[in-house]
Amino acid sequence: MCGREPSGGRVTSNRDVYVVIAAHNEGRVIRTTVIPLVERGYSVVVVDDASSDDTERQLEGLPVSVLRHGINLGQGAALQSGMQFALRRGARYIVHFDADGQHRVSDIDALLAPLRSGQADVALGSRFLRAEDRAAVPARRRLLLRGGVVVNGLLTGLWLSDAHNGLRALTAQAASRIELRENRFAHASEILNQIRRARLRHVEVPTAIVYTAYSMEKGQSSLNAVKIVIDLLLRRIFR
Repeated sequence: MCGREPSGGRVTSNRDVYVVIAAHNEGRVIRTTVIPLVERGYSVVVVDDASSDDTERQLEGLPVSVLRHGINLGQGAALQSGMQFALRRGARYIVHFDADGQHRVSDIDALLAPLRSGQADVALGSRFLRAEDRAAVPARRRLLLRGGVVVNGLLTGLWLSDAHNGLRALTAQAASRIELRENRFAHASEILNQIRRARLRHVEVPTAIVYTAYSMEKGQSSLNAVKIVIDLLLRRIFR
């Protein structure tokens, strides 16, 4: 894995908050996703997971740290690489933020609040805690996500309202106790299992999802969701 350091000036507030973004072929949107985070003064780490497009070039001139996997390892591996980098750099808090622009930067403060107050070690975003956020979820996606809640609850023991929200925040101490081994999208279930096993205090925080044609295109299909469940079950049986 290779990387480059941030260049250019930045706002100094929020520098102890490292926003980790796993990116694979996100050249169309990665710059517009990253710029609002930079403007808020966050330390941004983009892990380019062997993109074949211009994802890395789109980040040129921005004050962000860019890591690159030589081969495509998947979102879980990219997040793990980003977390390890952030911890080495002295991060106090780590935020996972999707590359496709579906998360709102303004929701990060709400996620960090229970961590900063000492109420929790991990804050998990949920699109199902507020009526207006639930209403924004397409009907087919809502059904799929509800099924994911049941599967994750049975497999991990954590019963959440939104089991596959990519927006989450962790204290540095909590992040140091997480080691994602599920390289692909199954990491969303794996991290919940590790939170439970490590007895990390967790809360759900209302967050909104911005559904665009691009984010829906990049999102999980029903077939992929079934593959994830099968993979998790097989690993549970044969581990």
